[in-house]
Amino acid sequence: MKVATISGIKTSTIIEQPTPKAAANYALVKILAAPMCTEVAAWQQGSLSNSLGHEAAGEVVEAPRGSRVTVGSRVVVMPQNGCGVCDLCVAGEHIRCQAPRNTTADTGSTNGRATFAQYCIQQDWLLYPVPDDVPMLHAAMACCGLGPTFNATKVMNVRSGDLLLISGLGAVGLGGVINGVLRGARVIGLESNTWRAELALKLGAEAVFDPQSPTALDEILAYTNGKGADKSIEASSAESAPSFLVQATRINGEVTTVGWGGAMNAREILRRGVTVRGAWHWNHLRDAGEMRNTLRMAAPLLDTFITHTFPLTSVQDAWAVQETGQCGKVVLLPWESL
Repeated sequence: MKVATISGIKTSTIIEQPTPKAAANYALVKILAAPMCTEVAAWQQGSLSNSLGHEAAGEVVEAPRGSRVTVGSRVVVMPQNGCGVCDLCVAGEHIRCQAPRNTTADTGSTNGRATFAQYCIQQDWLLYPVPDDVPMLHAAMACCGLGPTFNATKVMNVRSGDLLLISGLGAVGLGGVINGVLRGARVIGLESNTWRAELALKLGAEAVFDPQSPTALDEILAYTNGKGADKSIEASSAESAPSFLVQATRINGEVTTVGWGGAMNAREILRRGVTVRGAWHWNHLRDAGEMRNTLRMAAPLLDTFITHTFPLTSVQDAWAVQETGQCGKVVLLPWESL
């Protein structure tokens, strides 16, 4: 099978590796859509790797006897690899599992965990079924495209009438715009990249502010009649963003971070009575039906959100587009030819 690698600074190559085999409770998935995410940083730095990607959508082509999935099943490949038996995994919080499975020990395959590839293997309980009426490209957005902010808007119970502020309108934050709009909220954003700010407006945000402006906080407070946003999501991973959101969110409001930014000011949290949470990935055991409905309702917005697709063999070009910042979600199609 073909697999994308990082072979140097801003350099990628395609190599051939043996196709992994289904074993234990791992099914073999033919990857049809592989969204690109934070791997671009490794490409920029030249961090050598032949195990890239952490999300995908595709079709089961081999399943062990007694598997929960069957050959031909359309699935989303969940990220990470929880143990499946601890309290967190049983509750659907496998992303926080403290004793993840070792795929090589389980299956004997030394590859197969990468999703920038034509095939991967994953435990059957971490393969989320895709309905026939959901296109595979849209299904692939169930992970980092929509997933983190789907969880964030759910735990904050974002609803009609709320003013939702999203910091960082990269691919994750833009997914937050979609989730907020679908829940009936008014959405505003913080983003210095004008191309992405314009894309956020197309997706339904009503205003975007430049976080690099020295008056950004004053502008948001003025826009909200001095109160601040009702609820906020941190998706930028900028060092100053979490503390900024505490100040830009109304008294007794809520802030959920899905990014990896800096520290929050505990004194400011106390003074404003803001509730702060972390949301990494959504609970695919508890919220499967809700995610399916979200993918269906979001269909026209997802067509706008997914701005670029590339064959796997053009991964170098795909990363170059990501580096410009002039994109929404970028997706690799491992079986598409040039």
